[in-house]
Amino acid sequence: MKRTIRAVDDNSSGTPYTPAVEAGGFVFISGQIAQVFNTKQLKTGNITEEIQQVMENMGAVLKGAGLGYEHLVKCTVYITNLQYYAEVSRVYQTFFQAGDPPARETMGVKELPRGVNVMISGIAFRG
Repeated sequence: MKRTIRAVDDNSSGTPYTPAVEAGGFVFISGQIAQVFNTKQLKTGNITEEIQQVMENMGAVLKGAGLGYEHLVKCTVYITNLQYYAEVSRVYQTFFQAGDPPARETMGVKELPRGVNVMISGIAFRG
């Protein structure tokens, strides 16, 4: 059995986008971009604010599942320019207080939806 997970007060219902799906104790989080919650506005002024917004969005979806960043077991980071790698990693790391981030890979890609520079998907485990 599976169930849809949304951030609290998420208004994406009725769209083809599902923020996350839980099945078998795992929560599969769709790619998060720097879209400001419940708006169409993007935070893409610089890579630091962009990755900050992406991670905050990831946290909102985790919270909607009753979980936190410490439950993430795997993340996939997509970036449009590998020169962003160091800054993305620096900001990403700040969300893992124990200093023990999930398994991760980073891929350079040509383009991402809505012209953003970073997108992160994740898998969390409820256990």
